Amino acid sequence: MNLRTKFFTKRGKSNYVHYEDEEGPQKLAMLLQRLAQPLPSQDIVIVFIGTDRSTGDSLGPLSGSLLLDKAPEVLHVYGTLGDPVHAVNLEERLTQIHETHHKPFVVAVDACLGKIQSVGFAAVGEGALKPGAGVQKQLPEVGDVHINGIVNVSGFMEFFVLQNTRLHTVMSLAQLISAGMAMWDQWLLEQAPSENNSKLLRESMKAAYRVSSAATLESSQAKDPYQAP
Repeated sequence: MNLRTKFFTKRGKSNYVHYEDEEGPQKLAMLLQRLAQPLPSQDIVIVFIGTDRSTGDSLGPLSGSLLLDKAPEVLHVYGTLGDPVHAVNLEERLTQIHETHHKPFVVAVDACLGKIQSVGFAAVGEGALKPGAGVQKQLPEVGDVHINGIVNVSGFMEFFVLQNTRLHTVMSLAQLISAGMAMWDQWLLEQAPSENNSKLLRESMKAAYRVSSAATLESSQAKDPYQAP
């Protein structure tokens, strides 16, 4: 978990979506659609970072479990309540991801503490998260795009604050993030078949033309069934 929102690499300013916003999932999906620009050959991998041993830090695995329940067809999910990605196994899981997926495009999701007016917002932006930076742990940066869920206030007794974060806030942010990603997954799925269908249509038309031409040559003397008597 990042204890402060400054612990990630920025390439542009973050965009904020609140969990109480009725259009929040759609806005988050639109941000991901705009910021995430993977190559056609890249798998899109979502890495949800955190642990269920701490209420505030459970945002990542809770979001991962909620998204997995929605059965995404394009996005590859790592980090759930049953199989979390956290400080102890992060490097191992990143190695696994890069061995499984060739040059993956990674979206990293983690909880953080921030200003009181920012609590309840999901901050979406370009660049990698730096997990563990707030607790002086040397961990690899994660993500081409990041989502930080601001679960509570930073600045004083942060570990105590983290442990005593309201589950309602964490659950609401997790629902926002998972719903937005599920919507994005559907958009990606709709884009892929449209390209494939265009190719299939072209191939089908070519095949039909070849069959029609062959039939015409073989039955040039046959009467056209559509010809007037």
